[in-house]
Amino acid sequence: MTRRTGTYSISTTLGESVRAFVPHTLPPSDPALSPEVFTNLNQLAELALARLAGVSGLVPSMDWLLYSALRKEALLTSQIEGTQATLIDLFDEEAGFKVSNADDVEEISNYLRAFRWTREQLRDPKGLPISVRLLCEAHRRLLDGARGAGKQPGELRRSQNWIGGTRPGNAVFVPPPPAQVPVLLADMERFIHDTAEDLPRLVKVALIHAQFETIHPFLDGNGRIGRLLIAALLEHWKLLPAPLMYLSGYLKRHQAAYYRCLSAIRTEGDWESWVSFFLEGVTTAAGEAEKNIIEIASLVATDRRRLLQSAKASPMSYRLFELLPMMPRFTIERVRQQLDTSFPTATAAIKVLEDLGIVTEMTGQKKNRSYSYQTYIELLTR
Repeated sequence: MTRRTGTYSISTTLGESVRAFVPHTLPPSDPALSPEVFTNLNQLAELALARLAGVSGLVPSMDWLLYSALRKEALLTSQIEGTQATLIDLFDEEAGFKVSNADDVEEISNYLRAFRWTREQLRDPKGLPISVRLLCEAHRRLLDGARGAGKQPGELRRSQNWIGGTRPGNAVFVPPPPAQVPVLLADMERFIHDTAEDLPRLVKVALIHAQFETIHPFLDGNGRIGRLLIAALLEHWKLLPAPLMYLSGYLKRHQAAYYRCLSAIRTEGDWESWVSFFLEGVTTAAGEAEKNIIEIASLVATDRRRLLQSAKASPMSYRLFELLPMMPRFTIERVRQQLDTSFPTATAAIKVLEDLGIVTEMTGQKKNRSYSYQTYIELLTR
């Protein structure tokens, strides 16, 4: 099958003339996407998301699940772009410990901030809807103070960019000229809100992500904002009750195929391979997240039972235990603040959990000690 998915426009950058790709509006046409390509895959993906939503009820607190899922997504989406930080670096930074790659951790923290803000907007009746303006504001938060601060945070690009290669003339891909970006994004926004469109919502999400990546509207951070848009749409369109899935893990593992499928849309008109790849990714990522939730629920329930059966358990040690899934690394001072108690009481609560082997002390020092809910961290970082 051959279809044209865009046209080329001559654009000039750094003194070189290049052929910039201008995508056609969504949905794919001439021919339209064939339901045979996506119907079964879409059903499997929707079923996997429904199972994931169902199993989230196993855990007493949705906040626990969101704490780990959001951080995994933030970490993995940033790693696709080359950051080297780990989940432990993120936990350490939140605990107030010194981390060696602070710039990388700042980028991940910015993604978390941008995504949290986006969710708040979409859940607030007076907030911004899914729109170009929403994406620009998320982008402003993503690049705030991080390495991309000089890359026009929150603004659509005003110059020609390119992807791959050492210069525009040998680039792997040249996105549309800057003058066309606002029109293309407005068309994409219209497609998002078009209720007459009868494609399944997951298929729409796949098309929108690819279109956003093709437009590449910012000077930096396009990949992360494009993947943030996936997570926002899944929740906004009620495909998931909350962002429990970290799709970026799948995309990172299959990074070459991810980029190859996006590229084939432009070069070969092949929307089908991308939609299939995306739906398979959702099914796999939802299954992995479901398994992870069951493991978290099992670990926390086992450790809670050990604590409740202990003669040394106190109300304060129980309160501390309930905080651990959202505070997997900590100091005595942090526990004192979180429990709003005295230093000796905080120390005693930690000691109960340490004696039971639930938390471990990491420094081996008598002073300035720090602790880790190690089995939980190992489960999340596996």
